[in-house]
Amino acid sequence: MDEKKLEFYKSLGIKLTPQRIAILEYLEGNKEHPSAEDIYNSLKKNFPSMSFATVYNTLDVLVKKGLIKEIIVDPYKKRFDPFTHTHHHFVCKYCKKVIDISQEINFPLPKEIQNCEVEDFQVVFIGLCPECKDRKN
Repeated sequence: MDEKKLEFYKSLGIKLTPQRIAILEYLEGNKEHPSAEDIYNSLKKNFPSMSFATVYNTLDVLVKKGLIKEIIVDPYKKRFDPFTHTHHHFVCKYCKKVIDISQEINFPLPKEIQNCEVEDFQVVFIGLCPECKDRKN
């Protein structure tokens, strides 16, 4: 990771340890929407003393700082997305692959929340990805 990015993270008050830098590098440009378990399992071979709590706590800090988003696409596992702009997702109900959808989706707010302050929203489409659809046929 270059020095400019490291300085940016430091300026946000993020303590940079080798494990945290590895987590940041893992997330940078990652489109797989990994869970904390995915990140931990990927990095533990290079950081055998790193605990799952380190990964989870780092992700929590990054979410609170607005650097990643926790996405709700799997009821059993939190997944994380380094792309924080508003976008939507397609989730394959068979293989659990998550695909980003950048196309804007506009619809009127439901009457029940028209007086609420909506800070963000996410549309999740659920179905079969092309690979799983082909396997089904």
